[in-house]
Amino acid sequence: MPYSFSNKHNRRGSRNISREVCTPLLLISNKMIRSLVPSDFDAILKVMNDAAQAYKGVIPDDRWKEPYMSAGELKEEIEAGVRFFGWVGGGHLLGVTGIQALKDTTLIRHAYVPSGCQGKGIGTRLLEHLLGLAETPEVLVGTWADATWAIRFYEKHGFKLVSSREKDRLLRTYWNIPERQIETSVVLRTIPSFQ
Repeated sequence: MPYSFSNKHNRRGSRNISREVCTPLLLISNKMIRSLVPSDFDAILKVMNDAAQAYKGVIPDDRWKEPYMSAGELKEEIEAGVRFFGWVGGGHLLGVTGIQALKDTTLIRHAYVPSGCQGKGIGTRLLEHLLGLAETPEVLVGTWADATWAIRFYEKHGFKLVSSREKDRLLRTYWNIPERQIETSVVLRTIPSFQ
């Protein structure tokens, strides 16, 4: 369940969008958030798998794999109704996040900023954009219980952890993940400001 902001630096810098590359791109004036399209597919995977390196050695070893998000998994997510948005600067995708309306709630899905571009406000702006799109009484996000940086990020933006019992119920209702992932995850909830 690649589904939260990564906010730690990749231990394997060779595949990253490096900080040296990212900083000048963030200064370019044509940065924006836009809906991602099929031609962005490879760039989405690159961003996700770069940022997900933060989980290596943090989440349970039996939940880690490389690539963290495969092309097949991404295709399944899109087919399941996840709409992806990205932060684009200087013609490069510098952040990715998804939104999925299910039943009576909205899920924030697969939110990633490459390790070299973190700490620049990209994740915050993407999250704010998605919260503005939410049309349901609540918004949920799931992440790994040991991804404390992700939990802090969402709490900083008004999300609250739900109880363990409620977390299990929500993950079984709105996510399609294995039991082991349910055991090692948390869910945070917020009420959009339009309410």
